[in-house]
Amino acid sequence: MKATGIVRRIDDLGRVVIPKEIRRTMRIREGDPLEIYTDHEGEVIFKKYSPIGELTSFATQYAETLHKTGELAVVITDRDAVIACAGVPRKDFLDKRLTDELEKLIEERKLYTAGGKSGEALKVTEFGEGWNVRCMMPILTEGDVIGCVASMSDGTEAPDETEIKLIRTAANFLGKQLES
Repeated sequence: MKATGIVRRIDDLGRVVIPKEIRRTMRIREGDPLEIYTDHEGEVIFKKYSPIGELTSFATQYAETLHKTGELAVVITDRDAVIACAGVPRKDFLDKRLTDELEKLIEERKLYTAGGKSGEALKVTEFGEGWNVRCMMPILTEGDVIGCVASMSDGTEAPDETEIKLIRTAANFLGKQLES
């Protein structure tokens, strides 16, 4: 754990303010859920809560199934990082932070497809050299964006209709799993 040198007092309602610099660095936005942990030494730790993180093993199996049956390279993310992948190097994607461009697209809540030869390459992480997003669909649950499902390739070619339907179905299915 790293000390920041910042000290804050708890107010009469039990609230403590997380400084803007830390929120910006850790990508904590207004309304983001935080999970609270304590340990036997009296430490209180706030961690960003990822609802889809509860489905990590299920998301991994789903990504592997999409890879095997649809012959797709797939990543599944929460709002900040990749939580599951198949068909791409795990070390370059798993648990890596998303690019700002992808985060913005997820927040738009729309299907994204690569634009072909003239389209710019969209990266998932800074580490996935040579891999670009072909198709991406945000995962929505109860009206909230919680992540995305994306197919990847080593070019900028546009996806076909089957690939788009598979990615859209995967995102909808994962969103429904969290609602129940």
